[in-house]
Amino acid sequence: MDKDSIFLETEDRMEKALTVLERDFGKLRTGRASTSLVENIKVDYYGTLTPVGQLASVAVPDSRTITIQPWDRGAFSGVEKAILKSDLGLTPVNDGKVIRISIPPLTEERRKELSKIARKYGEDAKVAVRNVRRDANEQLKKLEKEKVISEDELKKAMEDIQKMTDKYVAGVDTHCQAKEKEIMDI
Repeated sequence: MDKDSIFLETEDRMEKALTVLERDFGKLRTGRASTSLVENIKVDYYGTLTPVGQLASVAVPDSRTITIQPWDRGAFSGVEKAILKSDLGLTPVNDGKVIRISIPPLTEERRKELSKIARKYGEDAKVAVRNVRRDANEQLKKLEKEKVISEDELKKAMEDIQKMTDKYVAGVDTHCQAKEKEIMDI
């Protein structure tokens, strides 16, 4: 492995850490209805755990409602049970044609709780980015030990990896601040 491929792999892995953070944030309730709240909830569908998004159409008709319309009539009760079991704290209403979920406004206490969870997700993402940095630095040191790169090249490469790490950590911070602001907005 050469220096350039280490840089490419490092940037790719740091980008993935940001993508995971965004996916985690999508699962956080903010008081606004979003299809990402329910799309990945697993439903026992004829003995197979299937995400809601794969067996129903999920829509947001207004900012406080999510509608789920299973394609198979037999999936209605499974979808309802799965939503009730999920940690979202939402109650589905089934009218035989469509399942409606009303998103209640968040209490101040719940907003603070969600902000803490968002910060934890952010911290996890930063740890992931730093672990990628550590792996890259170890690979670079190995190259220097094998005399593939010089000591000066190692120092420069490690500085570049640090700059990349700083950029992604700043990106994580930006995402976290935006999510916290979104959660705390009434």
